[in-house]
Amino acid sequence: MHGTRSASRGSGLLHRSGRLLAALVSLCAPAGAVRLVTPATAGPDGEPLGVARQLAFIRAALDEGAGDEAQGLFPEGYFFLHALYGLAEVELGMRRPAGQRADELRSARWALGRLDSPSGRAPFSADLVPSYGVFHRGWTNWLRGGVLALQPESDRDPAEVRRFAADSAALAAAFDASRSPYLEAYPGQAWPVDSTVAMASLRLHDTLLPPRYAGTADRWLREVRTRLDPRTGLMPHRVDVATGAPAEVARGTSQSVIHRFLADIDPDFAREQYLRFRDRYVATPLGLGPAVREYPAGTDGPADVDSGPLPLGVSLSASVVTAGAAQVHGDTALAEGLTNHGELLGVPVDTPWTKRYAPSACSRSATPSWRGRRPHAPGWRTRPPPPRPPGRGGGGCRCSRCRRWPRSSPGSRRRCAASAGGAKRRHATR
Repeated sequence: MHGTRSASRGSGLLHRSGRLLAALVSLCAPAGAVRLVTPATAGPDGEPLGVARQLAFIRAALDEGAGDEAQGLFPEGYFFLHALYGLAEVELGMRRPAGQRADELRSARWALGRLDSPSGRAPFSADLVPSYGVFHRGWTNWLRGGVLALQPESDRDPAEVRRFAADSAALAAAFDASRSPYLEAYPGQAWPVDSTVAMASLRLHDTLLPPRYAGTADRWLREVRTRLDPRTGLMPHRVDVATGAPAEVARGTSQSVIHRFLADIDPDFAREQYLRFRDRYVATPLGLGPAVREYPAGTDGPADVDSGPLPLGVSLSASVVTAGAAQVHGDTALAEGLTNHGELLGVPVDTPWTKRYAPSACSRSATPSWRGRRPHAPGWRTRPPPPRPPGRGGGGCRCSRCRRWPRSSPGSRRRCAASAGGAKRRHATR
């Protein structure tokens, strides 16, 4: 008797739960449809809906220690979360009139100070050339240039200008002295994406200050062209640190960032690379809309600390950042498709004051807020949209993210500094 009643009660509960789920789906469907068709990028000049509230949420989280929490997830967590926040503030400020950027300028300077702090430098080696490596120096230099770009030339702090010039000179000297176009980010390890950001910061220097580094950029481009990934014709994900020869196939997580910055360095080469990337990595899994694969079409690979999980081979982080790259290249259809689907799948949580994405991890909310539009500078332009294409093993790192995700390249290691105590440990490829 009890068994029959329990079974009946369970069946009724299941039936009611099914009806409730159906009702929730019915209620959510119109909102989801609106998110899919409503432009979320606001074009190259407009302010994307909700970004200011998103940044308010991120800043509050950072003030409460989200950077230290992110450091426990991956080796550059503290640095990169503050970098993304600062870059997003620059992006937002550049979309506003010149006299209305004081809040963004203040916030970007705050983030820059965190990158230059002992906590921001902790995972990186001061013995590299340039000191602390190209990952730290490249992103920091680009953000410093963004701070200057937010201000009229007459209002810029001379000390900030001198620091930007000096750091740019150090980066250029390191590139000029290197056999490889790709500088070390960690001892014995190099990823092309890091050097791309650094080289873009030199181009930004030449738009804000008297130009000095055209020769350095031209030489870098020549060397890059001779070291493309033979399987895809793209810049590889990881390279041999001594020669710059490809060591790992091009991957979506690094390509999405490369294509955001490469257009600042050489628009024509960037165009070639972007179209090749679009053809091989942009997919529509299950016919549900655009997404970016971690590995090229027809190739599968393991998820790792860089990519996170890869449902149907898709990298969620690469899909978000590629929306910004597409916008830089004038590819409005892809930018809006990726952004709108990201808004739907990211489950944004809105309040009148803040916006975040579920789950509420601050790093997940930081990435969509920086979708990769460059600061306006002399010579900036949006290129016409492209034609429709035809048709980071082993190691001893104990951070929580590395324990969760396997390593894709057993032979490749990178330095990881413990956020507490400064103890060094080996970390697998990004």
